[in-house]
Amino acid sequence: MTDLFLAIDGGSQSTKASVVDQFGTVVAAAAVPLRPYELGPDGEAVHPDDDLWDTLVAATREVLVRLVAAGGDPAAIVAVGLCGIRFCRSLIGVDGRLVEPVLSWMDARVSRPLADVPDGTSLVASAGGYLAVRLTGERRDSAASYQGMWPIDPRTRQWSQDPDEVTRTGIALDLLPELVDPGGLLGHVTPEAAGPTGIPVGLPVYATGNDKAVEALGSGLVEPGAVLLSLGTYIASMTVGERHVAGDDERFWINAAAVPGRYLYESVGIRRGMWTVTWLQQLVSAAAPDATDVAAVQQWLEEGARNVPPGCGGLMTLPDWLAPGHAPYRRGVILGLEGSHQAAHLHRSVLEGILMTMRGHTAAMEAALGTTPGRLVLSGGGSRSALMCQIAADVFGRTVERSAVADAAGLGAAICAAVGNGTYPTFGSAVRGMVRPGEIIEPGPAAASYAEILPAYASINAFTDPLFQRLAT
Repeated sequence: MTDLFLAIDGGSQSTKASVVDQFGTVVAAAAVPLRPYELGPDGEAVHPDDDLWDTLVAATREVLVRLVAAGGDPAAIVAVGLCGIRFCRSLIGVDGRLVEPVLSWMDARVSRPLADVPDGTSLVASAGGYLAVRLTGERRDSAASYQGMWPIDPRTRQWSQDPDEVTRTGIALDLLPELVDPGGLLGHVTPEAAGPTGIPVGLPVYATGNDKAVEALGSGLVEPGAVLLSLGTYIASMTVGERHVAGDDERFWINAAAVPGRYLYESVGIRRGMWTVTWLQQLVSAAAPDATDVAAVQQWLEEGARNVPPGCGGLMTLPDWLAPGHAPYRRGVILGLEGSHQAAHLHRSVLEGILMTMRGHTAAMEAALGTTPGRLVLSGGGSRSALMCQIAADVFGRTVERSAVADAAGLGAAICAAVGNGTYPTFGSAVRGMVRPGEIIEPGPAAASYAEILPAYASINAFTDPLFQRLAT
């Protein structure tokens, strides 16, 4: 019998659940949107109530229904792979429930030391760590889920024993979960979790990593050289390696890869990447022929933007709808508007702005690492757009490969479960057995136009930064 894996992918916009077989085929899939963040003063942004668990429950129940409808048998599921949103912070009580709502990665407090620990808190963990507690009852989490304001030793992938790290983060070691590597056992599904989720009691739950690391794994990045451009809510380029490169180089940063002992090098990113595309779609939807159908609005914009020439008739977009951390004064810019511009020009300009920005960030990361530009893989929601993939090939001037699956993080979570379960002996063999090649897109005639546009685009911040700095004072 073919092994099936239940992959749970907690993302910034939705919780996804998929059933994946040992050959990488997605047998059934479901997604449940997250509720909007609850925003507060001073940059607070939390997931309301118990939204991460509630959407996991809804997504797993729905995917099991769809599995049966597709002729599958839930009894063939041999393991669960669990992936959570990175940089979130969960305060958990002795009963395994939240003490307060989960802080999102956008919450300013996650970049600061934990100042006050509320009464009743027995565990401080990532979003995935909280969900692991709910599923298994164990205080255990993936070592690849922690980076930033956590007292983690990146070389040992265990909690640091340096007292200065506890002081820096404000988190006492006795409040932290036990850490295991990706593919390590988190625990088994309890009867209390099986009831609401529908997941069979006793199924093993395996660690994966943070959502970006697992997405890279599901896109086939296990060896150095290739670059993944993740076109999601947060957009970044990533590549993998075996060196923990110390230093304060602002062109990239390091976190744990989803393969134990390897590192994920990540470029500077765009904090509201594909979110900005959605924002624009909503803004101009009233002009669409069928404004009530989101898919129809998207198709209308895509078709119109295909007929817009590169550069959009002098229109350029800086996609800083949420300012980057190194330049908190920045704002989004649409520059060069005139009366001839239509919604399709705006749509293409946003796509071009995202990709020209990321070409610069990717080149900077590769230069800092001393790597030669290689294969470029596109994943995430933006990679479903044929237009965006073609613009990416043209802007980067490189052959690109579109990920063969819509949810690469889900496939990455299934790979971790397959290794943990012993279906595959290594991550390399699991990737070879489960990741399929995607569509290849070559640069077209527009590549020459973008090569001329890029120098002008790269200079815009030099003019807009002083303005925004003055406006911020």
